[in-house]
Amino acid sequence: MTYDFDVPIARQGTGCIKFDRRPELDPFWVADMDFASAPEILEALHRRVDHGIFGYPQAHQGLNEAIDRYLRERQSSTVPNDQIVHLGGLVPALSLAARAFCAAGEAVMTCTPVYPPFLGVHKDAQAELITVDHVCIDGQWTFDWEALEAAVTPATKVFLLCNPQNPLGRVFSESEVTRLAEFCEKHQLILVSDEIHCDLIHDEAATPHFTALRLPENLRQRTITLLSPSKTWNIAGLGYAFAVIPDDSIRRRFCAARGHTLTEINALGYYAAEAAYRDGESWRLQLIDYLRENRDTLLSFIAERLPQLKAVTGEATYLVWIDARETGIENPALHLEKEAGLFVSDGAFFGWPGWFRFNFACPRARMLEGLEKVARAFA
Repeated sequence: MTYDFDVPIARQGTGCIKFDRRPELDPFWVADMDFASAPEILEALHRRVDHGIFGYPQAHQGLNEAIDRYLRERQSSTVPNDQIVHLGGLVPALSLAARAFCAAGEAVMTCTPVYPPFLGVHKDAQAELITVDHVCIDGQWTFDWEALEAAVTPATKVFLLCNPQNPLGRVFSESEVTRLAEFCEKHQLILVSDEIHCDLIHDEAATPHFTALRLPENLRQRTITLLSPSKTWNIAGLGYAFAVIPDDSIRRRFCAARGHTLTEINALGYYAAEAAYRDGESWRLQLIDYLRENRDTLLSFIAERLPQLKAVTGEATYLVWIDARETGIENPALHLEKEAGLFVSDGAFFGWPGWFRFNFACPRARMLEGLEKVARAFA
């Protein structure tokens, strides 16, 4: 079956934050896509709705089987079902990790630029935040290993990893992930690996995803791996994710931190996740082809029309990270809002002012319209 990603879908007035938070602006900000989800997912949701009863749900056998197959086939990992913790989203999981393993005055560590909640969840634990900038070496973003060693303290308890990296789009290699896990082992840190974008890699042969699930056993025991179908199949609003936590004591502490603060996962989220993992592969592969062409078109546009901007060539995600510091404009996102009516993500929220993030997961004609507005604003 061939899927058409060029079809425009009106989203204003549907209660989505992307279009309705600032309806006067043209949005290319928050990380959701302007594509209808896979038909197989929509059909599964219709079947579940037709049942007519939505009592308190739990993960059902079909979902457990779909996750097991996904982990074996896509992540080359065999995970016992009792190591999986079902969640209503990954941001709550970051907060749970901070609260479970940090006492007041201890510290969470991460690398910037990074998805903004990484820079805020420490507050939920009354903990401190330690950040170290990623560095670009030979045209590739990686970790500043010396700076990490200099910044870590005895009070540091958790390291938050984003892989594939948002907003850089970097897919970290096996050697990088292993070295980071060794760093965490050396300093007795819990490694929380957010891998929500791992099924959105543009060329898996060139940059394969190395999941924390495949670390050597001694390193894997200190990990919490976070996964979700939400970004890949555009079902974030259904609120489903899961954590894989191999160590019993770490898993118990993580779950205990939930207390009574998290709502039940909704029934439709469970069934959408099952359909995505079981039947969504053909749609996903065609989506990747479309996103790759969008990315290449966007990068060519910036190189030819906007040489004062420097775009990071991402290996994954549908987000491009753009350096606007050469323009001399202090806040490029605000400039685009005022001069072009565009809503993009301000780099300051990721820890790097002077940059902005642009979401290209939309019909190509719409993306090009947005880029023309960017060009006029910076002319």
